[in-house]
Amino acid sequence: MELGISIALILASLLMILLVLLHKGKGGGLSDMFGGGFSSNFGGSSVVERNLDRLTVITGVVWFVCIIALGLLLRS
Repeated sequence: MELGISIALILASLLMILLVLLHKGKGGGLSDMFGGGFSSNFGGSSVVERNLDRLTVITGVVWFVCIIALGLLLRS
């Protein structure tokens, strides 16, 4: 059980890093490498950005649940 949660935590962590880097930055930065500057030409919040926000929040919740579950398993 601990192994499965640990693997899920590692995958969620890596996905979270990737998703945060894909967000559109305020100035130049790493997000421009992945196309952040291209989407800013359209202005406003596009459907892709909203879906990226939702996916980031869902991944964050999964990451948080994995942390809590692993902490509870290791404590007992």
